[in-house]
Amino acid sequence: MNRAQVDLNRLAVMDAAKATRLLHKVREETLAGRTPPVAPRAVIDASWQRMFRLGVNPDQSTSTVLLQRDELEERRRSSVLGEVMRTLSAGLAGIADASMQIMVVTDELGRVLWREGNLAVLRQANGICLEEGAAWSEHTTGTNAVGTALAMGKAVQVHSAEHYVHTLHNWTCAAAPVHDPRDHRLLGIVDVSGPASSFHPATLALVGSVAQLAEAEMRQRHLRSIERLRSVAAPILCRVGGRAVAVDTHGWTAAVTGMAPVDRLALPKSFRAGRVWLPSLGMCAVEPLPGGWLLRVEEGARPDGDGAADGAASRVVLDLSRPRRAAVSVSGAAGSWSQELSPRHAELLYLLALHPEGRTAAELAQDVFGDRTRTVTVRAELSRVRRNLAGVLAHRPYRFSEEVEVELRHPAHPADLLPHSTAPAVLAARSATSA
Repeated sequence: MNRAQVDLNRLAVMDAAKATRLLHKVREETLAGRTPPVAPRAVIDASWQRMFRLGVNPDQSTSTVLLQRDELEERRRSSVLGEVMRTLSAGLAGIADASMQIMVVTDELGRVLWREGNLAVLRQANGICLEEGAAWSEHTTGTNAVGTALAMGKAVQVHSAEHYVHTLHNWTCAAAPVHDPRDHRLLGIVDVSGPASSFHPATLALVGSVAQLAEAEMRQRHLRSIERLRSVAAPILCRVGGRAVAVDTHGWTAAVTGMAPVDRLALPKSFRAGRVWLPSLGMCAVEPLPGGWLLRVEEGARPDGDGAADGAASRVVLDLSRPRRAAVSVSGAAGSWSQELSPRHAELLYLLALHPEGRTAAELAQDVFGDRTRTVTVRAELSRVRRNLAGVLAHRPYRFSEEVEVELRHPAHPADLLPHSTAPAVLAARSATSA
């Protein structure tokens, strides 16, 4: 039988003192290994379990070594979030000020880059080291909205004694991740924090909505940059014989000739002008364009170097060791490249790595959804994966090519294996490895 869990909406209408006592009792009993009157929320319980494994002291201070001013300024300049700070501030800072709270914006590691809001609360925040340059990952400050949103990859609200570290029990916070729409890379966290008395369950929805507004603004900026690149590339492509494509620095296609268009090409991190082998196209001559690259496919060309003369990949590393940051790396005679994976693509590649003999679409549908009939969804997702992993993945059945060596890197603890996933096969793998 499922036990009742803490409900923030009910807490909001309870007597404040009674709600505080309940949360403290839940935390006290849970940390002592006893059964609390009601269960902690699932997201909080999972975070507390991570804190146990990390050895975080619930009575520790939240003080951290602040970034030096020059390093803080450099991180601000290099953060894409700086481009949307006006949107974030307009959406949250004024409301935070009026409600006795502050807005905090961190980088992808949980380091505070900016904060705004109520002056009195800003002074109080200094007392818990919630200030510019401070570290707020779970590793450093335990369960908190910023760190837990980073760990879970989704919006999170943490109130009062739901914080793992006792110092934060007089605080409430709600945070949401912000992703770069160009490559889905996590850019950082936007958070609203304040005294526990300022708690309201609707704050989480507000923060999540403003994070989405910031992502929408970045998406519009990106579309405008693609249009500018297309205006430059289109006349050039008209004069190019054979296959060629113009892409921006993130691999998004602006114009194409002689081949079927694709939304995006996977580019190596160290992409440069010259001759470059890409798994989806083969050998290409790369030339710089304003805001991107022109790729001319060299038909029949072979990569330099010995071995694997056809440019085929020889090794794949599927790295699941970092929760929420799954990545795949492909290497061969022509070089190597890597990219982060979406949660669904990480699931599918993990399952193929577990089954070198291959899986049919129906088997994968059962593995991922518990429903063998959802083959259309599986085929569509694997079609997207194979655009970037041509020569690495085979089909009928779906599998890694026999010529490719596959290395699967697991997280340090089985419970952190693809923590976003509810796929039956992944849940079974977590249980089996933790048994």
